[in-house]
Amino acid sequence: MSDASRDERRSEQQRDSGLLFTDGLPVLNENLGYRGAVAAGAAGITYRQLDYWARTELVVPTVRDAAGSGSQRLYGFQDILVLKLVKRLLDTGISLQQIRIAVEQLRAAGIYDLATTTLMSDGVSVYLCTSDDEVIDLISHGQGVFGIAIGKVLREVESSLVELETEDVSATDELAARRIRRAG
Repeated sequence: MSDASRDERRSEQQRDSGLLFTDGLPVLNENLGYRGAVAAGAAGITYRQLDYWARTELVVPTVRDAAGSGSQRLYGFQDILVLKLVKRLLDTGISLQQIRIAVEQLRAAGIYDLATTTLMSDGVSVYLCTSDDEVIDLISHGQGVFGIAIGKVLREVESSLVELETEDVSATDELAARRIRRAG
C-alpha cells in the first residue's frame, strides 16, 4: 500500500471516529494492546502500581487481562488514559481510596469513556463537570455541586443593566414631562 493511500485511509478512519482535527495523531486501533511496562511508562507510574491497580480492579486491561502465571496483560489506549488520570489525581493529593470511589461513581453513572469527560480536583475531592453549570462531587456519592460560570453571569448582569438603564431613562423622561406639565 502506498503512503498516499495509507494517509487517505487514515483520514477516512479519523473522520468516521468523529475527529475533525487530528493534529497528526495516529489512528487508534482498539485491538492494539500495550504491554504493562509500556503502559506504565506512558502513564508515568511504576510497574508495581500498574500491577496493584490491575489486581485490585481499579484499572483492568481491556485488550487482554492476565490469565495465570506467565501471561501478559495488554492495555488499550483508553486504559492508559485512565491510568494517567489516576496518576494525576494522586498528584493532586487525592487518596487512592477516594479515587476508587470516584471511579466506582463514574462506572455507576455509565461513564466509561473518560476522554469525553472533564474531571477536576481541589485536592480533597474529585468533581465531574457535566455542563457549564453542573458539577458532580464523585467522592460524596454523586452529590450535586453548582458551578457558576462567571462569564455567563457577567453577560446576564450587563444585559440587565442595559435594560434597566433604558427603563430608567424612559421613567426619567416621563417624570420630567409631568413636571413640565405641572409647571406650565
